[in-house]
Amino acid sequence: MSGRDTVQIPDDRDFGAFRAQCESERGWSLSYCKGGVAVWVQLLEPERSLHKIKCRMECKDVAAATLYDVLHDIEYRRKWDTNVIETFDIGRLTVNSDVGYYAWRCPKPLKNRDVITLRSWLPMGSDYIIMNYSVKHPKYPPRKDMVRAVSIQTGYLIEGTGATSCTITYLAQVDPKGSLPKWVVNKSSQLLAPRAMKRMYKACLKYPEWKQRHEPGFKPWLFPEQSRLPALPLAELSLQRAESLENIDESALSEGRDERGDERGEGSDEDSLT
Repeated sequence: MSGRDTVQIPDDRDFGAFRAQCESERGWSLSYCKGGVAVWVQLLEPERSLHKIKCRMECKDVAAATLYDVLHDIEYRRKWDTNVIETFDIGRLTVNSDVGYYAWRCPKPLKNRDVITLRSWLPMGSDYIIMNYSVKHPKYPPRKDMVRAVSIQTGYLIEGTGATSCTITYLAQVDPKGSLPKWVVNKSSQLLAPRAMKRMYKACLKYPEWKQRHEPGFKPWLFPEQSRLPALPLAELSLQRAESLENIDESALSEGRDERGDERGEGSDEDSLT
């Protein structure tokens, strides 16, 4: 999607290209492999810490359809995604695309980031793709308390490997809008990405029970007629270009003490999915 000059709804070629990137091994450096989780990094512009990250996890007792639901269910995400500061859907474009807002915590002492993205999804039998890229919406300009990042292309490939098993690949190319210290790139691949995948896995195990108590039949990503989002004209959106945003130089910041201490464990937040 990074080669587009205008905002467009992804087509089959875009989904195919995203899948090919998820499955490709060329140009990737393995940085982590442990406990069924592997992480690869591709440095694009080392001086700006601009890189791609790819993370793959085997889920031996989670169905692909369940993982797909978990990634879509914004109410449940607020429960299990401990990085989220604020997230909400803005509007519906088509039966399989929408626009939303997501703000997340960055390792201290970095400033927190947020994005506005156009998200699209495609079920393919026992496989699924969800992917997004950054757009601008006139009602949601950059906030003073956040750094507006740019998702060049981010998403998930879920591949069913059995009735109750699947593999998920997370691929992200995000411009964080700033010069980041090298420890951030290292930490994201060695600690943060694996931790997030494991947290997602635990959330999947608890989702069926949670969903039974929270509108069990409401799944607009599967049944678009259920959508409560307002229709959003494509003409209201424009591409979010990285060069139009302010660059923040955080390259000299050292890792916060609380963040270093947090590496001893993942904490107990994963057990609070009620």
